[in-house]
Amino acid sequence: MLTLRLARGAAPPALCRRLLLAAAAAGVGFLLLAALAYATAHPGGRAPALRLAWCAVPLAATAQLAAAVARADPAARPRSGLDMAGLGPARLPALAAASTAVAGLAGSVCALLVFLHLRGTGTGLPLDGAAAEAFAADRPLPLGAVLTLLAVAPAGAAAAGGLALRRAGGGGARAAAEPAGSAPPALPPAGLPWGVALTGAGIALCGYAADGTLGDDPEGWLPLAGVLGGTEPGVVGGWFMIAAGIVLAAPGLVWVCGRLLCGGRPGMLRLLAGRTLQGESRRIGGPLGALCAATAALLAALELDGLREFGPLGALGAGVVLVCALGTVATVAGAARADRRSATATLARLGAPRGLLRGAAWLRAAALFGALVPLTWLAALLFALPGGR
Repeated sequence: MLTLRLARGAAPPALCRRLLLAAAAAGVGFLLLAALAYATAHPGGRAPALRLAWCAVPLAATAQLAAAVARADPAARPRSGLDMAGLGPARLPALAAASTAVAGLAGSVCALLVFLHLRGTGTGLPLDGAAAEAFAADRPLPLGAVLTLLAVAPAGAAAAGGLALRRAGGGGARAAAEPAGSAPPALPPAGLPWGVALTGAGIALCGYAADGTLGDDPEGWLPLAGVLGGTEPGVVGGWFMIAAGIVLAAPGLVWVCGRLLCGGRPGMLRLLAGRTLQGESRRIGGPLGALCAATAALLAALELDGLREFGPLGALGAGVVLVCALGTVATVAGAARADRRSATATLARLGAPRGLLRGAAWLRAAALFGALVPLTWLAALLFALPGGR
């Protein structure tokens, strides 16, 4: 009941974040139900299991979005009223888990309603019966499996939200107490060399496994048509290693951008922008790396096959991943900006002009754009490299 009251009284930005999380959970739930329908219509073989396993990718993107939404939720920050109600910092992760679970459950219910409508459970058959045939409308689905799959997205979102706040030390109290940029770290995040090494290992695995034969396997490991439909398992593993390496190295890359801005004899503009990037590198680096990896994978897939070979379910899965990555970056950036308000107000009281603060923000954006766009382009080339003839 408390979760519902807090959701009803939330500000519009918080409501928008929860609606985005519900939409992502709806997409994941629909993909899981579609995989179940395919397994019912095509028993045996590895294709049904692979379709179900590939739903883990949008599910992971939804969990990342849920973690970001939980950290940015104002209801998850320590308040005196919540302390009086017995919800101190130790119990705030449970409140965040319940809040994200409610959003995920709403999305799963929507996914079920749309899925049943497309199967023709209601009056009439939509899309001239084509969807009913694709979703095995003539075969009954096991109720236990349907309920279990619909619970996956809410459970994953709840677990991600609760763990995110537990790691943050109880609802972001530490972040609220220390403004961004109050302590720029002397050393970069530790993941940069490991990310580069993991990316190199992924490139080597792709080259060894593919050897210019991508698309030759009639029973590939991607539930898609065209070249991607014949992907070997080693190539898939290499792609995952490349993507994980990008995500792991992104915080260090953001820190390097801040360091370069502060290099030489920086003025106030470059110093402010660089120190802010260094201080927020661990916070925004991971989501930016995930966005780069998702965008690069989509560009490589379009280069290899084009949008026509994706199919509606493939397009839905790619859309869920990309929207979750964008939503996570926007959520984390908004939360970081909110945590900088006290430092910004202090600078304004000291006489810093507003143009300086706006210029620092534009300079940070330009530095990240200049570093991440080439990284995305390079990653897209690496993803598409095994398809070379």
